[in-house]
Amino acid sequence: MRRRPGEDPLTTSIRDVATRAGVSVGTVSNVLNRPEVVAPLTRDRVLAAIAELGFVRNESARQLRAGQSRTIGLVVLDIANPFFTDVARGVEEAANAQGLAVILCNSDDRPAKEAAHLDVLAEQRVQGVLITPTAALSPNLAVLRGRGVPVVLVDRRATGPDQCSVAVDDVVGGQLAAEHLLERGHERIAFIGGSSGLPQVQERHAGVTRAVVERLGSEDALTVLSPDTLSVAGGREAGAQIVGMPKARRPTAAVCANDLIALGLLQEMVRHGVRVPEDFAIVGYDDIDYAGAAAVPLTSVRKPRQELGRRAAELLIEEANAGETHLHQQLVFEPTLVVRESSMVRRSPTAAWRGSA
Repeated sequence: MRRRPGEDPLTTSIRDVATRAGVSVGTVSNVLNRPEVVAPLTRDRVLAAIAELGFVRNESARQLRAGQSRTIGLVVLDIANPFFTDVARGVEEAANAQGLAVILCNSDDRPAKEAAHLDVLAEQRVQGVLITPTAALSPNLAVLRGRGVPVVLVDRRATGPDQCSVAVDDVVGGQLAAEHLLERGHERIAFIGGSSGLPQVQERHAGVTRAVVERLGSEDALTVLSPDTLSVAGGREAGAQIVGMPKARRPTAAVCANDLIALGLLQEMVRHGVRVPEDFAIVGYDDIDYAGAAAVPLTSVRKPRQELGRRAAELLIEEANAGETHLHQQLVFEPTLVVRESSMVRRSPTAAWRGSA
């Protein structure tokens, strides 16, 4: 017997299977969950009915009735940033190894949108939540943890020892970037992304400031620019500002809060005929794949993107399985500087910009 026209396998119920096989609903349930207790001939008849109807069991409903699903949530700041795509790949790798699926949510760095996603994840009874939070930690996170749902912060340090987190030492990263430019003779440096309330960006800013003060004695040589977004458009905006500055205080190099800003800055400099790195040097942050593939390959501070996601997911799964016996960990990775063409030229004290700028 074949599935009749109009029969949809996604709406076919366990009762339909029972009717087709001529058995009780309980028998079908046993075939699905405890096949060893069903007589072979009856079991074969039920399996044949399942195949004929194309029945698909509602695993989600079954898991929710049990009080928990086989999913974890991942909330990121900006899915348009390839950094978070790579983090998600690491999360998925660890989750899939444990038979778990990942629900990916994008907050767009908006607290209200983040809170709405957290509400949905709670309704879905996820086993835990991984999140790169907006600037202020949402109270919804405390609510989730109060309900026994593990929460692990990704690319963000935990505020106390009672929570797991996976982060990078961004103060060191900012310092590495600035020291690299100072060693190449740059005496006026810009940091682009200064107004962001994200702690990780503030740490990068602090690292750049530390390097400038240690080498030059004051912050006067540091120009801080704050584009509206940490994006390619934000980089273009900052580039236009730099080109429009008086030559006496115009920076000759920039450390960008992320690689998207660096790519936009590079575009704007090229548009104005400013040579990179001869006239202006650029260092990005995160070392996404596009950094090395840019028209002028970008020097960038590398973060272990997939490793961040993988380790965060492993911590989350460990906590979900261990419960109150879980020992919280706050992992901090060290960044490295990957030097490419965008900053390779050593600048002489008398060098001046060329081109339309």
